[in-house]
This record gives sequence, structure tokens and C-alpha cells, in this order.
Amino acid sequence: MSADIVEELRARLTAALQPEALAIRDDSHLHAGHAGARGGGGHYHVDIVAATFAGKNTVARHRLIYDAAGDLMRGPVHALSICAEVPGAV
Repeated sequence: MSADIVEELRARLTAALQPEALAIRDDSHLHAGHAGARGGGGHYHVDIVAATFAGKNTVARHRLIYDAAGDLMRGPVHALSICAEVPGAV
């Protein structure tokens, strides 16, 4: 199921933000026993580079990602760690 969530998250972020680079890592195993993990929600880390983030602060970048993830954030994704950069800044 985790691989399906990663692929769905990848598809949504790609469609909405057209990133130049995107890496998603499932860190759920690091949170075993955590309340969110017990409920079935996973912990994920996203590294994303997209021109869409130019001129936006960290909060605005994260909002774009959460909006793209949509309903995944209310179920299969319990926590999302994000590193969102513009091209050339990494």
C-alpha cells in the first residue's frame, strides 16, 4: 500500500507543480508506535524542485504541496516533511 501512496503522491505533485526534480521517501518505519502510524497514516518526506516556487516563501510552497496532495493528507498521509526549492537554488 505504501508504494501506491508514494506513486499517487508523485502523480499529484507532478501534475500540479511540474517539478524539475522530485523524490519521495516513505519514513513510516521510523515512526512505529506513533499515534498516526497506528491509525494507518504514513510519514513521508518530499524533496521537490519546481519553478512554481519562485518568489514564494516556505509557507506558500508547502501550501501548494498540501493542496496538490489533497485528500491524501486526510488519510493515508499522516505527516509530510518537505524540502521545496526553486531551480538553481540547490
